[in-house]
Amino acid sequence: MKTKIRAGGIVALAATVALVASACGGGNEPGDGATNGATGDGVEITWWHNGTGEPLLSFWADVAAEFEDANPGVTVNVQAFQNEELRDTILPNAIAGGTAPDVFQSWGGGELQDYVANGVVKDLTDFIPEPVAGAAEAFRVGDGVYGMPYTTLPSGFWVNMNLWEQAGLTEADFPETLDDLFTSWEKLSDAGIVPVAVGGVDGWPAAHWWYWTALRSVPTEAFQAAITDGDFTDQGWIDASDLLQTILDKNAFNPGWQATSAQQGAASASGMVVMGQAAMQLMGTWDYGVMGGIYNEAEGLDADAQEHAEFLRWFPFPQVDGAAGDPAAIMGGVDGFSVHADAPEEAAKLLAHIVSTDVQQRYAAMGNIPVDAGATDSMPAGPLSDAATAVANASSVQLWLDTALGSAVGGGMNSAIVAFMSGQGGPQDVVDALTSLAAG
Repeated sequence: MKTKIRAGGIVALAATVALVASACGGGNEPGDGATNGATGDGVEITWWHNGTGEPLLSFWADVAAEFEDANPGVTVNVQAFQNEELRDTILPNAIAGGTAPDVFQSWGGGELQDYVANGVVKDLTDFIPEPVAGAAEAFRVGDGVYGMPYTTLPSGFWVNMNLWEQAGLTEADFPETLDDLFTSWEKLSDAGIVPVAVGGVDGWPAAHWWYWTALRSVPTEAFQAAITDGDFTDQGWIDASDLLQTILDKNAFNPGWQATSAQQGAASASGMVVMGQAAMQLMGTWDYGVMGGIYNEAEGLDADAQEHAEFLRWFPFPQVDGAAGDPAAIMGGVDGFSVHADAPEEAAKLLAHIVSTDVQQRYAAMGNIPVDAGATDSMPAGPLSDAATAVANASSVQLWLDTALGSAVGGGMNSAIVAFMSGQGGPQDVVDALTSLAAG
């Protein structure tokens, strides 16, 4: 069966920068979506999300309780799952087995298009508040919108400033070009510090390096053609692997990166950074909370302690001189929730409550990037605020390639990229794998 590849994989600036850069007025007041009066007593909503760490775990529980209070007769059963387990096995198995939740984590792209084609998810167009309408375009399939966004998640480098400064570097040395990045790696290595942690065992964290070199190497029109039509004939797709090889030749990754997990425990790539075993990691902004959870557990601190906030910083992937791709584009995603086709109407109303201004402001106050631009002022100064600024300054935000292309293509693509990074095959092998996977 031919894989359906979602058109419009590149989320234009108009659909994302508005989340962090423009003022919003009206239409999303506190309590919007939490309409009093359920359609009937005894309505139960099952909600699955990936916020397993604090404070997000308790925050979503509070949001569910607020919705129950505003809607007598409605019960919201909330359950959190580790991200990879939820996305790769738990959710697909539940959908296939007819036991899917009413509300579930959604990442857009080809996966969502497959759900739409199979009648799994509900069109939420009538429930999208105006302040988040731009971000909701990431969940558009055809004439409908099948997900409610709640956060923007740009990719960039997380830095342990304790190690950075041990190498004689300061925030003024955050690189603007790839050559600058290489210079920082040399200084870190000279100081006996592992420059970069990579969680290769999970596939996608290592593959993100190729996503970025592709974004810098492939002209925008050719990138769009690949997402829409599975056309990987542009020279830029070969150049992406050549550029990645230049990065690999610097030998900056942690030894044994292929067998290192991304985000699970102190021995993971995230753990290496926050526990002072590697200086940086290329990862999405959700990793701030992940690293905090790892640090707190390792140090015996309360789950919501913020000691890691004192030494972690963030900067975007640098530009690449002479490359054919858009130098100002950024890689990232828009996370949201979808509603099962058989869910009660209250499930969609729950999502409208999740993106009400009051909830979005509190979400932002925890250091997260909201999709409601009117809530960004609630963000504390720090690395996530810097990431929000980077999104505002970007020319476009490209949805993660494995998400944009869909799971049938994305998983095989990630495997091909990791194989290349491990010295198995060359640049053409990656392109051939992508072409074959996209053809179905």
